[in-house]
Amino acid sequence: MKRLKFANGDTMPALGLGTWRSKPNEVYEAVLHAIKTGYRHIDCAHVYKNEKEIGDALNRAISEGWVKREELWITSKLWNDSHLKADVLPAMETTLKNLQLDYLDLYLVHWPVAIKKGVDFPSGPGDFLTYQDAPLSETWMAMETLWDKKLARHIGLSNFNTQKLDEIRKDARVQPEVNQVELHPYLPQEKLKAYCDKNAIWLTGYGPLGAAYRVANDEVDHPILLEDEDLKMVAQKHQATVAQVVLAWGMKRGTSVVPKSTNPQRITENFGALQISLDEADMEVIQNLKGPFRYTPGPAWVDNGSPYSYSDLWEENI
Repeated sequence: MKRLKFANGDTMPALGLGTWRSKPNEVYEAVLHAIKTGYRHIDCAHVYKNEKEIGDALNRAISEGWVKREELWITSKLWNDSHLKADVLPAMETTLKNLQLDYLDLYLVHWPVAIKKGVDFPSGPGDFLTYQDAPLSETWMAMETLWDKKLARHIGLSNFNTQKLDEIRKDARVQPEVNQVELHPYLPQEKLKAYCDKNAIWLTGYGPLGAAYRVANDEVDHPILLEDEDLKMVAQKHQATVAQVVLAWGMKRGTSVVPKSTNPQRITENFGALQISLDEADMEVIQNLKGPFRYTPGPAWVDNGSPYSYSDLWEENI
């Protein structure tokens, strides 16, 4: 397993299992199959509403001796309705209870926007909190307290652009060590990656295979990444699948990737990306693909009378 090393010596597996949109009745078996296959990194979030079932799977795998807790890397995320200082610790405690764990390896602020307690996704202006109501700096201070309490071994961010990273970093007592963002060959995030490399922040790519379901649902009008003809040629060269090539590309760049699946065959296939060794010619082909295409534009956070804009979320020059 390829690993990304932190300043304290901890290492995060570069390939993990994503659990976004994994149904509760499917994610239990998916996590167990992933662990049997060799995965040691599971990416979770409170808003996915499946952490209880993931916790049941983790508890079984650990209690039956399939794996030791210290061999696993478990990530979860603080939802947008818990950005107020008083809400951060209870949110973490809920996640730990659901996952049946004493600590997380990594806890992330899920988005740089805040909504009122109990809201999953906003439907009107009354559902939002502004930066004045819930300053990001205060949310981060509460995250640092979780680190102090050893409830999270590492803390970081998700969907933060360089401007918002600067806002956190300038006053941080504990620096963010990870930023999880949409990252794939159609959205290589070169500017953000250069910033994170310079400031010792690991990037994790969600949606690393693109998000064909968003195209199918007419959420975006983009080409489907896994149908790219140039990627198919690289895959044929390596006798691999396009998905394996795309994941191998992410890991070769020094990022971690968390492809989501509940299909046992796909979970096994994705794990095979660890055996793919792309050369410089392959990387050049991929570097020159069309784009950028963002499959997760995030309209929920800028519509419905929101006080936020896309510049609060994404790099304006990628």
